[in-house]
Amino acid sequence: GMNAAVRAVVRMGIYVKAKVYFVYEGYQGMVDGGDNIVEVSWESVSSILQVGGTVIGSARCKSFRTREGRLQAAYNLVQRGITNLCVIGGDGSLTGANLFREEWSGLLEELAQKGKIDDEAVKKYAYLNIVGMVGSIDNDFCGTDMTIGTDSALHRIIEVVDAIMTTAQSHQRTFVLEVMGRHCGYLALVSALACGADWVFIPEYPPEEGWEDSMCVKLSENRARKKRLNIIIVAEGAIDCHNKPITSEKVKDLVVQRLGFDTRVTILGHVQRGGTPSAFDRILASRMGVEAVLALLEATPDTPACVVSLSGNQAVRLPLMECVQMTQEVQKAMDEGRFVEAVRLRGRSFENNLNTYKLLSHKKPDAELPKTNFNVAVLNVGAPAAGMNAAVRAAVRVGITEGHKMFAVIDGFEGFARGKIKEISWGDVGGWTGQGGSILGTKRTLPAKYLEKIADQMRTNNINALMVIGGFEAYLGLLELSAAREKYDEFCVPMVMVPATVSNNVPGSDFSIGADTALNTITDTCDRIKQSASGTKRRVFIIETMGGYCGYLANMGALAAGADAAYIFEEQFDIRELQANVEHLTEKMKTSIQRGLVLRNENCNENYTTDFIYQLYSEEGKGVFDCRKNVLGHMQQGGAPSPFDRNFGTKISAKAMQWISKKLKETYRKGKVFANTDDSVCLLGMRRRNLVFQPVAELKNETDFVHRIPMEQWWLKLRPLMKILAKYKTSYDVSDSGQLEHVAMHSPKEAETGAI
Repeated sequence: GMNAAVRAVVRMGIYVKAKVYFVYEGYQGMVDGGDNIVEVSWESVSSILQVGGTVIGSARCKSFRTREGRLQAAYNLVQRGITNLCVIGGDGSLTGANLFREEWSGLLEELAQKGKIDDEAVKKYAYLNIVGMVGSIDNDFCGTDMTIGTDSALHRIIEVVDAIMTTAQSHQRTFVLEVMGRHCGYLALVSALACGADWVFIPEYPPEEGWEDSMCVKLSENRARKKRLNIIIVAEGAIDCHNKPITSEKVKDLVVQRLGFDTRVTILGHVQRGGTPSAFDRILASRMGVEAVLALLEATPDTPACVVSLSGNQAVRLPLMECVQMTQEVQKAMDEGRFVEAVRLRGRSFENNLNTYKLLSHKKPDAELPKTNFNVAVLNVGAPAAGMNAAVRAAVRVGITEGHKMFAVIDGFEGFARGKIKEISWGDVGGWTGQGGSILGTKRTLPAKYLEKIADQMRTNNINALMVIGGFEAYLGLLELSAAREKYDEFCVPMVMVPATVSNNVPGSDFSIGADTALNTITDTCDRIKQSASGTKRRVFIIETMGGYCGYLANMGALAAGADAAYIFEEQFDIRELQANVEHLTEKMKTSIQRGLVLRNENCNENYTTDFIYQLYSEEGKGVFDCRKNVLGHMQQGGAPSPFDRNFGTKISAKAMQWISKKLKETYRKGKVFANTDDSVCLLGMRRRNLVFQPVAELKNETDFVHRIPMEQWWLKLRPLMKILAKYKTSYDVSDSGQLEHVAMHSPKEAETGAI
């Protein structure tokens, strides 16, 4: 994802009429100067979005740690009039940058004394501004929800786990996987959550005394339950409560000696750093890059050096040294054995991951489970979306832990009416997180025409609460069921919806389960399509994406794939705009750029069809470029869920189930559940930074029912971003750009509001 950040900084810099320079090979290049510091143009960053690693190189630099080295670096920058520095790296690189900034005026004075620069230069370049972006696969930087590169590393790990699962299934094996993370267990924890691992070892949360026994008991219980594979994930920095390392070999030997299971160790190593960046990382890095340039433009000698980062889906700026200090606090807490504190300092998101993992991986013995005598049904509604199964698994397991009897409804509302409903156990949902589609089966049918039959089934099976996982139909379905409460008492129970649709068109939530997987499919396909034209003559591709009337996939896909235009329903366009786009592409193709990419949402305009746009571009581009078209179709709904969708699905669904338990307690009167208020039919959505329960009745006013989209959509703010990165003159609304905030220390109470 670093290249996406480099590209965004260069293009946004040029857009604001700044000169932009590359410094090759990190601080080493800054110290060495010469050809390592080069002015760059628009085309310098063409076609790098899909490349892993970084095109400008990176190096650990001993000389920059000395004052002489920094003096030389300052001289090299002043020679070129550079006083704004954008640094992409981990906490070491960023701390170095901050020191450089603090020493800057002293360094210039020293250069002037030595006669290397004149007094005029000392005045002119008196201040150095610095902004940081965190590029680190460990996600170990406090203050940022996700660092650039983390999501891609998770993709690599999950690909390997999925592949290992099939072989372990066949051979009844135990696999010990070692993932990166010397000081931070984020990758290990999230991949354990995303693949349903049996056990995970991380530095922040060492296992209790006697963990060897409890782990072996758990593994043998799983075998006894006919589970054919065990997966144990170990972070390379894992320790026990005496700060002694726990290695993957040690874990393997333990399993072999005590249980005699056939056990294999796989160390993932540098695979995790490589490969193509995921869609999430490209979009994150592009947003951060633009935000970094804005932060540099607004920086004054009095503002502290900042890092740009993401909180929820909100861009924020945080003082660099506050983040660094907090990151170092975590390490200190771990060294001193204050592990509860270490987890808290890692932030809400980390704490939530850990709590959810603990909740879902270990089943308490039946004797220890509470008995509520409540029955809760789970169903999928709408089109299949990757990650639905992870959500069902989390719901079932949390429900069982809370003491309810869980029921699965097959084939949505239609199946419900036909009585396709059965009790589902803890073991039934094992291994579901990595499965695409919907195992329960899903239908688009709405409940209105089956109300009586569904009410019958609810009565027969004594269903006290409903959890619906699905897209726009699920939302409509809940509206219909709550409207039917006057007639049928059976529907007077708590109901909650978790949004799952590739289109991401559900009101009340910024994200829905399945959209990230679809976005990755679109991005991968666009990469391949662009590559298919390399070496041939100039070519433009017109690509049609799904989404109904919602332009999310087309817009975000365009941002992630580096497209020239994205046509969407939400932003009306006419023939003049099409004409301008064609001319813009023609101009671009006269430079060294060989390929163009245009995305079109399937319903963006009934007359300007994909064929029409293809024919228009073909005709107008004659002699300059030729055209090809692709309709991506249903491949966007399939495939194994991405790490984001597994994780999001798991966490949001667990939270929804806890809400159901709370509502059941509140509405239980005289031996029965009776809930008929608006706030007992809710949609759980991700809003900016928090997960929020919203009554579906209140969301009606925010919905365009004709086109099945929310009236306001947060991602439309990113439209100008895509245009700037594709070299259009456009206005960028900076009102939403991050103000400098302070790193919040999250109190334990606040952790319950739930960040993702």
